[in-house]
Amino acid sequence: MKILEKIISIKDLPEAPVSNVPSLNQKTGTWRVFRPVIEKEKCIKCSICWRCCPDISIDVDEEGFPIINYDYCKGCGICAHECPKIAIRMDREGK
Repeated sequence: MKILEKIISIKDLPEAPVSNVPSLNQKTGTWRVFRPVIEKEKCIKCSICWRCCPDISIDVDEEGFPIINYDYCKGCGICAHECPKIAIRMDREGK
Protein backbone atom coordinates (compact mmCIF):
# COMPACT_ATOMS: atom_id res chain seq x y z
CA MET A 1 0.00 0.00 0.00
CA LYS A 2 1.31 3.44 -0.89
CA ILE A 3 1.69 6.01 1.88
CA LEU A 4 -0.81 8.36 0.25
CA GLU A 5 -3.46 5.63 0.34
CA LYS A 6 -3.25 5.62 4.14
CA ILE A 7 -4.14 9.30 4.48
CA ILE A 8 -7.71 9.84 5.57
CA SER A 9 -9.96 12.69 4.57
CA ILE A 10 -10.21 15.77 6.80
CA LYS A 11 -13.92 14.89 7.07
CA ASP A 12 -12.94 11.70 8.93
CA LEU A 13 -11.13 13.58 11.66
CA PRO A 14 -12.88 14.33 14.97
CA GLU A 15 -14.42 17.78 15.41
CA ALA A 16 -12.12 18.53 18.36
CA PRO A 17 -8.46 18.89 19.26
CA VAL A 18 -6.76 15.55 19.86
CA SER A 19 -3.71 14.74 21.96
CA ASN A 20 -2.39 11.58 23.57
CA VAL A 21 -0.85 13.62 26.42
CA PRO A 22 -3.06 15.85 28.55
CA SER A 23 -1.84 19.39 27.92
CA LEU A 24 -2.60 20.35 31.51
CA ASN A 25 0.49 18.31 32.44
CA GLN A 26 2.70 20.18 29.97
CA LYS A 27 2.96 23.91 30.78
CA THR A 28 4.98 25.44 27.97
CA GLY A 29 3.97 29.08 27.81
CA THR A 30 7.12 30.46 29.44
CA TRP A 31 9.35 30.00 26.38
CA ARG A 32 6.97 31.44 23.79
CA VAL A 33 8.30 34.29 21.57
CA PHE A 34 4.96 35.34 20.05
CA ARG A 35 1.50 35.14 21.57
CA PRO A 36 -1.82 35.00 19.75
CA VAL A 37 -4.27 37.79 20.56
CA ILE A 38 -7.94 37.47 19.64
CA GLU A 39 -9.57 40.53 18.07
CA LYS A 40 -13.19 39.94 19.11
CA GLU A 41 -14.59 42.57 16.76
CA LYS A 42 -13.31 40.54 13.78
CA CYS A 43 -14.08 37.07 15.17
CA ILE A 44 -17.02 35.19 13.63
CA LYS A 45 -16.96 32.42 16.30
CA CYS A 46 -16.23 29.68 13.75
CA SER A 47 -14.02 27.69 16.19
CA ILE A 48 -11.43 26.90 13.51
CA CYS A 49 -8.68 28.12 15.87
CA TRP A 50 -9.96 25.78 18.59
CA ARG A 51 -10.01 22.83 16.19
CA CYS A 52 -6.52 23.39 14.78
CA CYS A 53 -4.61 24.22 17.99
CA PRO A 54 -2.03 21.44 18.45
CA ASP A 55 -1.55 22.34 22.12
CA ILE A 56 -5.26 22.26 22.99
CA SER A 57 -4.72 25.67 24.58
CA ILE A 58 -7.77 27.36 23.06
CA ASP A 59 -11.18 27.08 24.66
CA VAL A 60 -14.47 28.77 23.80
CA ASP A 61 -16.28 31.06 26.25
CA GLU A 62 -20.02 31.13 26.93
CA GLU A 63 -20.52 33.65 24.10
CA GLY A 64 -18.67 31.46 21.59
CA PHE A 65 -15.46 33.50 21.47
CA PRO A 66 -12.11 31.72 21.66
CA ILE A 67 -10.00 32.21 24.77
CA ILE A 68 -6.34 31.28 24.91
CA ASN A 69 -4.70 29.65 27.91
CA TYR A 70 -1.25 31.21 27.75
CA ASP A 71 0.18 28.71 30.25
CA TYR A 72 0.04 26.08 27.51
CA CYS A 73 0.19 28.05 24.25
CA LYS A 74 3.56 27.67 22.49
CA GLY A 75 2.90 30.58 20.13
CA CYS A 76 3.14 28.49 16.98
CA GLY A 77 0.72 30.77 15.12
CA ILE A 78 -1.34 28.02 13.51
CA CYS A 79 -4.52 29.56 14.92
CA ALA A 80 -3.68 32.94 13.37
CA HIS A 81 -2.75 31.36 10.05
CA GLU A 82 -5.98 29.36 9.84
CA CYS A 83 -8.35 32.14 10.95
CA PRO A 84 -10.56 33.01 7.95
CA LYS A 85 -11.20 36.57 9.19
CA ILE A 86 -7.65 37.39 10.34
CA ALA A 87 -9.07 37.90 13.84
CA ILE A 88 -5.95 36.54 15.56
CA ARG A 89 -2.73 38.51 15.48
CA MET A 90 0.64 37.34 16.76
CA ASP A 91 2.22 39.85 19.15
CA ARG A 92 5.82 39.63 20.32
CA GLU A 93 5.90 38.38 23.90
CA GLY A 94 6.49 41.12 26.46
CA LYS A 95 5.01 43.99 24.45
